[in-house]
Amino acid sequence: MDELTPMMKQWKSLKDSAPDALLLFRLGDFYEAFNDDAKIISKELDLTLTKRQDSLMCGVPFHAYEVYLDRLIAKGYKVAIAEQMQDPSQVKGLVDRQIVKILSPGAIIGSNVLKDKTNNFFVSLSQISRTYGLAVLDLSTSEFYVIEIEDEKELINEIFKLKPSELLLSRKFKTLNSDLFERLKNEFNYLINEKDEWYFEYEFAYDKLINHFNTSNLDVFGMKGYTSAVNAAGALISYLSEDLCFNLEHIKTIKTESLSSYMQIDYSTLKNLEILETNNDLNKNNTLINLLDKTSTPMGGRLLKKWIKNPLLNIDKIVERQSSIEEILKNFEVFLNVQTHLGNIRDLQRLLIKIINQSASPRDLTSLRMSLSSVPPIKKLLENLNSKLIKENSQNLSDISPLLDLLEKALVELPPIRLSDGNIFKKGYNLKLDELTQINDNSVDWLNKYQEELKEITNIRTLKVKYNKVFGYFIEISKGQSDKAPVDFIRRQTLVNCERYVTEKLKEYEEKALSAEENIKKLEAELFNDLRQKILTYSKDIENISDSIAIIDVLLSFGLAAKAYNYTKPIIDPSDVIQIIKGRHPVIESAKACGEFIANDCYLNNTDTQLMLITGPNMAGKSTYIRQVALLVIMAQLGSYIPAQSAKIGIVDKVFSRVGASDDLARGQSTFMVEMSETANILNNATKKSLIILDEIGRGTSTYDGISIAWAVAEYLLTQEQKKAKTLFATHYFELTQLEKELKGVVNYTVAVKESDSKVVFLRKIIKGSADKSYGIHVAKLANMPYEVIKKAEERLLNLEMNATNANKNPPSKKEKKQDQFVLFDLNNEINEKIQNVVNEIKQLDVNNLTPMQALQTISYLKQNLDK
Repeated sequence: MDELTPMMKQWKSLKDSAPDALLLFRLGDFYEAFNDDAKIISKELDLTLTKRQDSLMCGVPFHAYEVYLDRLIAKGYKVAIAEQMQDPSQVKGLVDRQIVKILSPGAIIGSNVLKDKTNNFFVSLSQISRTYGLAVLDLSTSEFYVIEIEDEKELINEIFKLKPSELLLSRKFKTLNSDLFERLKNEFNYLINEKDEWYFEYEFAYDKLINHFNTSNLDVFGMKGYTSAVNAAGALISYLSEDLCFNLEHIKTIKTESLSSYMQIDYSTLKNLEILETNNDLNKNNTLINLLDKTSTPMGGRLLKKWIKNPLLNIDKIVERQSSIEEILKNFEVFLNVQTHLGNIRDLQRLLIKIINQSASPRDLTSLRMSLSSVPPIKKLLENLNSKLIKENSQNLSDISPLLDLLEKALVELPPIRLSDGNIFKKGYNLKLDELTQINDNSVDWLNKYQEELKEITNIRTLKVKYNKVFGYFIEISKGQSDKAPVDFIRRQTLVNCERYVTEKLKEYEEKALSAEENIKKLEAELFNDLRQKILTYSKDIENISDSIAIIDVLLSFGLAAKAYNYTKPIIDPSDVIQIIKGRHPVIESAKACGEFIANDCYLNNTDTQLMLITGPNMAGKSTYIRQVALLVIMAQLGSYIPAQSAKIGIVDKVFSRVGASDDLARGQSTFMVEMSETANILNNATKKSLIILDEIGRGTSTYDGISIAWAVAEYLLTQEQKKAKTLFATHYFELTQLEKELKGVVNYTVAVKESDSKVVFLRKIIKGSADKSYGIHVAKLANMPYEVIKKAEERLLNLEMNATNANKNPPSKKEKKQDQFVLFDLNNEINEKIQNVVNEIKQLDVNNLTPMQALQTISYLKQNLDK
């Protein structure tokens, strides 16, 4: 280290304190990166890489560094900021520098990386025996809660739902759960931070939390007995404040959550039902959340996503939401006006956090002013409404008129983004600032006015008031007129042709004028900080307003969806019945290209109609139907209205799905293995209050194996007392329809099909009964399969059907049984093939438009084919 310059020694010392971060080192008007950091930043940001002495360098200008910082964080990097802690002009030698903050994907507040309607979670994980503790924090909104989970599957589901940007855990935890983190990495990007085991010890973590919240214990937060969760939360607070140098002043409370309060939807079901994300790359908007999201504020958008991931189990709370929607629909014009005002409200949660952390810009404060100015008219519009949630939240819209008046008086209409750019405050807000601004803006006018004033007093017409960089401001009088200089003129310089003087008034103005710009910046910074402090006295009111606006926004979003799509209010009760009359798939119905959606009924209970076994052709609508039922149940327990003529929904505790087919190649699992793993998860975790949808169980293996597995799964759900979940089972295995005769609770359903003139029309209607055909070749035609392939398939199908018929009439010999599996390729079927070819040709004829001559020619042609 001896060969390094003092500055590079300083850089290396700071770099060693943050080895896993890219270090941006303040040098005058630039932030510089050196050596390996410089290589990375140069490559990632496409910036020039230079070399000075033996060090590689890459820099970004300090006034625009946030743009480059956001790009690095968006790419998953951790970045340390080393600032100059002294004014270089006031220091001889090396300026002191310190790392003031370390930013990373999960540790950001005011950044363009943040998405308005999405939380940015930092999750800490801990484990004691079989109990997992999760601490979940969004620094940009101050949302902080803990949850404890006993089951690894539920842990995985919760992390998938949260999709955190960053994880904190012990090295031991990482080692023991390496497969879990590999799987997570395949689903979404995150940054992982590993710490020593002592970081997650209870005493250390507990002390960190009570010191941070300035309390004697954690019982006030409901965390008594939450040992594993305390470990995770304390470690997270310690890591952010000490390792990342983060100001956590805005984290003022912590909550506890419980999975038992909400309907459980595992991650596979979230994906299969396309609740948050679509599986269709061509249209990313075909999701339930996109359909229901008509929120106008970022806070509302984030709350809606939280509600959708966590449907309610409490009937009273569901009914409260329904009552709000009912009132919105009855007072729709009022709420259209509310929506207009909501559109003017910016992200109050994140604005407040930026103000607390002193990172808010002047433009942020005008956003706050505009947002808060929309609150009183919303409160006025809602004052006569009576539904519980609307009334409670409208009353929580605190009177902040003094703050509004202050912001209105203080800030110009459109201030600059940066404080250093000036021109932030209105004239009249501060007299001293007005004076300095006037001096700065009107120095020439002042000097001209003073010059005329002195000419009048002295009667010296040639007197001039001038300025130069050496002497500053001065009064110049010619030699011939110098004897007229008043006694209060102080001689400053004698020249050949003139004398130069100053006065106390001119010296005072000079001091003001030369320092005006600097003083304006200093005073504006003081006034801005003072304004920030005054805003913070209303921080609790702003938090309450933000929370209430979010709830009103989400309820209005549900009301707007109900109005737009003709939804109805379902009856929610504690029964075991799901009854839906003329239900519709919400997402598919809203797709404009689909035309009118065919509605269907559904009836399930835990006794005589526990399992609907649905057979029918491909593309007839089986999969759409079973997904539809699950989505409607989820929507109902959100408190939303649903697309149906009417519905009665008995509370469902969990929704499971096993649909689709996909390999998990990263883990070396085949389609069938994935299918069996997901099915096993359902069977192990379902209860009598659950809803299960199964689509083509067993199709990933041989026919007989598939039928056997599908039968056993259905029988298990029907006969195991604690597993008797309401189930929709779509299958191609017609053999399973025998379950209806053998087991109580099974009812066969099929999709109605209309056949005429060798054409097949899928009616999309679910009816009682079972299918007798698969119509696979018809579907192949719809898929534009080549004619030659279709023709050959029809021939082979006829052969198989004829052989099956003959086999039923004449039991085969042992020799024939051995040959059964080869009958598709038996050359003795040549005559049957010729007959089928002729039949197919006849079917293609348009007999109404054949002339007699064409008919004779056709008969001759067909006869020749038979004679070959």
